Amino acid sequence: MELNGLIAIQHEVRADFGWAYGEDLQSAERMLECFNSETPFSTPSWNRKGRRATLEALKVALAEAEKIVFVGAAATRTMLKRDWSEGAVFIAADGSVGACLGLVDVLVVVTDLDGGIHLQEAAERGTPMVVHAHGDNQNQWATLLPQWAAYKPPMILTHQTDENYGGMFNVGGFTDGDRAVCLACFLGADEGKFVFVGYSTEHVGEWSGRTEPAQKLRKLEWMAKVLDRIHPAWKMRTA
Repeated sequence: MELNGLIAIQHEVRADFGWAYGEDLQSAERMLECFNSETPFSTPSWNRKGRRATLEALKVALAEAEKIVFVGAAATRTMLKRDWSEGAVFIAADGSVGACLGLVDVLVVVTDLDGGIHLQEAAERGTPMVVHAHGDNQNQWATLLPQWAAYKPPMILTHQTDENYGGMFNVGGFTDGDRAVCLACFLGADEGKFVFVGYSTEHVGEWSGRTEPAQKLRKLEWMAKVLDRIHPAWKMRTA
């Protein structure tokens, strides 16, 4: 699906939940301002050049992978405790990185920063992070990013506005789970390699972090709509 269509979905979601575009815009511009220097948070590797290098390394890793395994919030450690091929790479959606730690090496975490202590552990391990700006997570990123600077995990920035920013990307989608897939598609990954673990629309997974269950289920419905548009066979590729 074209990127413009994946971005248009964000307007549908905002309308459904009654969220203001201006708040998403403010969060994105504030975050970009914080990274608009040669040493963001005193971390040179987080500048625009360093973030571009992280993005390019991710693109290469996805191109070379035999399988691209997306790990969602309903994943269990039992699901991941299996013999994966050496060519499999893992992309964790937010707090689902907690299901992965100690079992599989995570290529990158796609997060809007509500995944709790598991995100902190991943950051301390130096796991690359795709950090997303939206209207109601400004306090989270303003608090966590200065802390994470001590561990210097490789960084990519995403947003959900119609603006074009240098060094910050709107890859489409809405939830961390579907945005992870949008990111892979944005980087040209082969959809035939995609495998989904712990992607559920029927219950709130244990790795969802801070959430209100009824609203989360509505968000998962939107996740499914996005995935249906990107990769209609995604349910058939769920492990």
